[in-house]
Amino acid sequence: MPDWTAKPFAVSCGDPAGVGPEIIGKSWKRRVEAGLKPFFAVGNFADFENLVDVPTQKIEQPSQVEETFDKALPVFHIHEAAAAVPGEATMDGAQCSLHALEIACGLARSGDAGAIITAPVSKSQLYKVGFRYPGQTEFVSERCGIARENAVMMLAGPTLRVVPMTTHIALKDVPAQLTGRLIIARARAAEKAMIRNFGIEKPRIAVSGLNPHAGENGNLGDEEQRIMQPAIDELRQQGMDITDPLPADTMFHEEARVKYDVALCPYHDQALIPLKTLHFFDGVNITLGLPIVRTSPDHGTAFNIAGQGIADPRSMIAAIQMAATAVANRQNYDH
Repeated sequence: MPDWTAKPFAVSCGDPAGVGPEIIGKSWKRRVEAGLKPFFAVGNFADFENLVDVPTQKIEQPSQVEETFDKALPVFHIHEAAAAVPGEATMDGAQCSLHALEIACGLARSGDAGAIITAPVSKSQLYKVGFRYPGQTEFVSERCGIARENAVMMLAGPTLRVVPMTTHIALKDVPAQLTGRLIIARARAAEKAMIRNFGIEKPRIAVSGLNPHAGENGNLGDEEQRIMQPAIDELRQQGMDITDPLPADTMFHEEARVKYDVALCPYHDQALIPLKTLHFFDGVNITLGLPIVRTSPDHGTAFNIAGQGIADPRSMIAAIQMAATAVANRQNYDH
């Protein structure tokens, strides 16, 4: 079994006209104080070589990271083009971000990289160059040979972890998508991730109801009684530590959060609003159900501030740190 903890992490550049190169460079600058494992950027070297106060060095293979990381940000150069203009999204930039994502995935799958961290991309730009996935999560899952529905998005911060059971769909479509089968699949993925990635032997899982007051005994909606409770009962019979559907408005205050390790929420904003309220600058997106570790900052390309030197790297730093935690815990679990 390979020692994944000894491998450097691959950080795909994201859209080079966004803040990706800047937050990667700033993360390298804070590598010592943040205790970051060695990593290397994947992208066009030209997008990194003029970062302020960040020395860079072009590398040809991940094995060169060890000799480079202490003195310069290693950049695995995979796209030959002029440097992107900050804030100006282009087709070439989209091609670069897609190529970087593809290469980073390949390096992790081959064992040359210990994990991948993906900087933010512009999906609208990617669609123009033939990208046919809802996001990077689905792309990575397919490249790893995992069905899209089995790759689960978790958002995590220091005091809260959430899994949206449905993600990028209209709110009106959520009730139809919220099936017992989906709830069981998401709960099992969350439990396994807590054990394998976070080292929690017996995870405690909280479930948010879909409707106000968790349906108020069927008076404000019956999805909790008709769909959610039977799935939860089945999981509990199998030994899972999981709650009945809870009112979402009382799940996320400080005293409530200490009672569970991860919260399952029926729809996107129900999960992401509390996570981003508490951990806007240090929240991390981690994909569950993959054979590799993949994390990303929980924010977008921020074209509006790109190139101004004001992008906050804390979410990228947290993503690199969480990848290291997950890799180490997986290594221990597998042994």
